[in-house]
Formats: sequence, C-alpha cells, structure tokens
Amino acid sequence: MSGLIFLKCKDLPKVRAFYLNTVEMEVWLEQPRISILRHGNFLIGFHDTGEIDDGCLLTFYYETNEEVDAMYQKLKDTASFAPKVNDKYNIYHFFAKDPEGRNIEFQRFLQPVSGDWS
Repeated sequence: MSGLIFLKCKDLPKVRAFYLNTVEMEVWLEQPRISILRHGNFLIGFHDTGEIDDGCLLTFYYETNEEVDAMYQKLKDTASFAPKVNDKYNIYHFFAKDPEGRNIEFQRFLQPVSGDWS
C-alpha cells in the first residue's frame, strides 16, 4: 500500500511541466484540474485551486551523490547552497524552490536504509 500528498497550486501547467521535465517525475494519474505525479514511491497530487500550498518541504531521494549533483545543475539558480554532507542527519543534499516557491530538497542517505524504495 502507499499514499500521496495533495498540494494546491495556482498554475498547474507550469508546476506540472517543472516536476515532469526538471525533476523527472512521471504522470501517475490525471483528473480534472489535478495531476498526480510519481517519483519512485513518492506520489504528489497538484490541484489547481488558485491558491498555493507552500508550507511544506518536498524531499526527493536519490541513490548516488552524482544524481543529487545532476539535480543541482538543473536547479542551481534557485538552490540555497551547493550539495553538501549534513553530518547531523548523515545525508548529502541541497534545497531549492519550485516555480511557485515551495521548498524542495534533493538528498542521498549516506547510511544503509531498509525497505524497498522502488
């Protein structure tokens, strides 16, 4: 079983294009005024309501530092800092913003994780 998070957005075509083309998510399901996108087992539904939910942090997990670095190259204009190791959480990561100002994080866990991430 799985779940998903829904976020309100003002400009669904722009948000959808960003997450599909830049973050490389896939379409999981389209509904009227809603796009549900998938990144591995992470499902996010963007609902075109004319408002923006921006009080969250969307974190995308990658298996290698190189994948995190590749995302930084795409997002360095909105990134808070270049990818780095965070010793407190034992991750390699950086933060950026999506087109509507939501906080997004791209990271790799540096310790082994359990479970199936696919």
